[in-house]
Parts: sequence; C-alpha cells; structure tokens
Amino acid sequence: MINSGMTLQPLAKLRFRLTLWYTGTFGLILLLLGGGLFLAIRSQVSQRLNASLADATAALERAAEIREIESTKASGDVVDAVDELHIPERSLYLLDGSGNPVKPPTAEPWVIAAAHEAAERGTVDEDLDTPRALRLHAERFIVGSGKAYVAAVVANRGELEDQYASLIWAFGIGALVAVVLVAAGGYVLVRQSTAPTEAALEHMRRFMADAAHELRTPVTVLRTRAEVALEQPRPPSDYAQALESITREAKRLGALVEDLLLLARADAGERLLRRERLFLDDIALDAAGAARVVAQRRGVTLQVGEFAEAPIDGDRALVRQLLMIVLDNAIKFTPKGGRVQLDVAMADGHATAVVEDNGPGISRAQLPHVFERFYRGDPSRGRTEGAGLGLAIARWIADAHSAEVALDSDPGRGTRVTIRFPRGVSSS
Repeated sequence: MINSGMTLQPLAKLRFRLTLWYTGTFGLILLLLGGGLFLAIRSQVSQRLNASLADATAALERAAEIREIESTKASGDVVDAVDELHIPERSLYLLDGSGNPVKPPTAEPWVIAAAHEAAERGTVDEDLDTPRALRLHAERFIVGSGKAYVAAVVANRGELEDQYASLIWAFGIGALVAVVLVAAGGYVLVRQSTAPTEAALEHMRRFMADAAHELRTPVTVLRTRAEVALEQPRPPSDYAQALESITREAKRLGALVEDLLLLARADAGERLLRRERLFLDDIALDAAGAARVVAQRRGVTLQVGEFAEAPIDGDRALVRQLLMIVLDNAIKFTPKGGRVQLDVAMADGHATAVVEDNGPGISRAQLPHVFERFYRGDPSRGRTEGAGLGLAIARWIADAHSAEVALDSDPGRGTRVTIRFPRGVSSS
C-alpha cells in the first residue's frame, strides 16, 4: 500500500516553494517600489529645500531694499536688514558686490568664494559635505541707490537626512509587516489552491490501493486453482471442473478490470457522452427484461409498475447501464421470495425512474457511503459479492447526465432509489 506521507511530501515542498516565490516576488516589488518612492521623495524634498533657500534669499533682498528706502542715513545702513530678518534654521549673509563680507563681518572661506562667483554669474548653488552637510544659495542684487550686494543663505542638509531616515524606517516597518502578511496569506492561498491536487492524489492513492486489493483476490484464486490442477495427473473431468472455475474467476476479473477502466477514463475525462434524444421508459423496459433473468435465478420477483413516456437527452448505453446497476443492486440485496419494483414517470417535467425493494434496507450510518468506490456495506445485509464499484459507476453516470440520485432506506423495510433527470426535452 502506498504511504500517504510519502505521497503528500512533494505537495508540502511545492507549497513551501510557492510561498517563497510569492513572498520573494512581493518583496522585490516592494523593494523596487520603495526605491522609486525614495528617489521621488528625495527629489521633491531637495527641491523644497532649494526653494526655501531661494525664498530666504529673496526675503533678505527685500528687507535690504526696504531698509535702504526707510533710512535717512548712508546707504551702508542697509546691513541692518540682516539683523532685522530672522529665518529659523537658516544662516544669512550679506556681502558687497565684490564678494566681501558685510554682515556678519566675517564668513567662511567657501561662502566668500561662492559670493565672488555669484557676483560674476548672478546666482550660485553649492553643497559642502565636510565637516557638515551644508547647502548654499547666493544671488547678486542691486538696491535703489545702484549699489550691488550678494545675498547668501546656508541651510543644514542634515534635515534632509533626518527625513530620509524617518521615511526609510517607516517604509521598512510597513514593508516588513506587508511581507509577513503576504507570506501568511500566500501560504493560505497556496494551500487552498493545492487542496484539489492533494485530494486528487489522495483519491488516486486510495483508488490504486483498493484496486490492487480487489485484483489480488481473483488473481490468487486463478493461480491457486491452476497450480492445484497441475500438481498431479487428474482425470479429464477434474481438469474440466478446474477450467470452469478458472473461467468464472477470469470473467469476474475481466468485469472488475472493465469497471476500473471505465472509472479511470471517467476521472480523466476521456469518456465522452454520445447524447441523443431517448425515452427513459423504453430503456427501462429493456433493462428490466435483462434484470428479470437474474431476479428469477435468485428467486426474486421483478415487477414493472407505472410506465409513462419520459423523454431525456443522454447516452443510451450509459443510461441503460445506470438502470442495470441499480436493478442488479436491488436484486442482489433482496432475499429469496422478495420483490423489486421499477417505475418510470414524468414529475414536474422531469423524467424519473424509481427502483424499490423490500430487502433488509441500509442503516443511516451507511447511507452516505454506499456510492463510494469499493464500498460493500455491512455483510449482515446479505450477499456482498462484487468489488463495490457498481454504485460508484452509477453515480458517475448520473452526474454526467446532470441527474439527481436520491436513496431512501429503512432497515428491515427496504430501499428506494430515485433517479431524476433534468428538464430539457419535450414529449411532443
């Protein structure tokens, strides 16, 4: 028998790998998205810093011009504008047209150098990375008196780094939580998506194990009887009896193989229905005639009750096989002297076949399992020959025709099987 753990182990590996793929793909998407967002936000923050430096420079220029207009003293009093203007986290410098410090009276060499360049070019933007991360914006302007000045504003780029760090920290935490959620959700989705495969593998495993078990018995009987017949010389009558026994087992083995092949093709979707317009009453009458021979041999009475014209769409051979399986099953479990009745009717536009017997019935605990493959039920019900595939094949045929099969049984009072075909064919 195949080990279930060994069969399902590859599925566990597949789930793990798919979960890793989902998580890795999502993580890569988050990484690319986060990188893109970081670059975009960094560009926007840098632009805002540049704009704030330009605004501060313009404010310094306006303050200087206003101070010159209001002053009644020499034009040099314009330097008071630097003292009157306060912009948080910004260092303000006022230099003359040649780039020499005016207010404050001293400045860093790199500020003076930038002012000289601004006096020549009109505007300058520079970054200083050591010892601090600073950014400078300088512009040359002329006041009303015609005198030229250079306004310079310096900001600490560390505020950008702080914003980047906060952004990366927040995004990193969010990305980590998202990856964990995706990993958990991906595993759940992978488990759900592989559940049908797992069920199919388990179904296949059980089918192969049960089939091997069922095939082992007739093969063993065939081999044993052949070996016994060949052990020593025997009279011709003994050989004929042995051959007859082998023939019966071979027929049983052949029927079992045919049933297994039919179910295997049905599972693979290889058995296509040849649909045509049929009359269920005609097929039921034919099936009843064939089943009556079996019923007479078992001492069971097979009666035909109500027979109404009942058109359906279906496969003639499969519909007949469906009815034969249900009739044979009813006859098999009805004791000698019992009765089986077949009725065909139209109910609410549905063609319906009903097979009812007065056998020992089926317990409620067994009812949900009677259509399972290789299920034989309680041996106390009576003879249980067969492989237990008949009703499984009947269920497949009914499902293939979109028909409903209802089974009602009371222990000691018999069983009633109702096959209800769908609407779709007019009786006219």
